[in-house]
Amino acid sequence: MGINSESNIEANLQIGPTDQGMVRLYIEAQDLEIPMDFTPEEAEEIATEIVAAAKIAAGRKS
Repeated sequence: MGINSESNIEANLQIGPTDQGMVRLYIEAQDLEIPMDFTPEEAEEIATEIVAAAKIAAGRKS
């Protein structure tokens, strides 16, 4: 499965700080739980990539 492959899998995403000073992305889908911890700097890089992708996607809708 690639980035352009559609899927019927439903998942929940939670994002928040941990008590260890990390940023956690927590994904839950069916019987799967994936906690992913990032440094604040890594989280900011990810956020920048998400914003850039959203701008590109919005441009394709026009």
